[in-house]
Amino acid sequence: MKDGIHPDYHEITIVMTDGTSYKTRSTYGKEGDTLRLDIDPKSHPAWTGGQAKLLDRGGQLARFSKRFGNIGKV
Repeated sequence: MKDGIHPDYHEITIVMTDGTSYKTRSTYGKEGDTLRLDIDPKSHPAWTGGQAKLLDRGGQLARFSKRFGNIGKV
């Protein structure tokens, strides 16, 4: 590998939405930093089966539902 072109790879702490944490190696921040997640597999509807609500920012979800809401209905 060439010297001086690769980012520093170090250990950081990841904090999930429920407060649990774990250590991993990353190029994020600097050694010992903490990355707090707003969305993770425990809270995102893609992994929870839709238990959490999706926010409709800018009406995109409403436009999608209006355009494609009747697909599959007979």
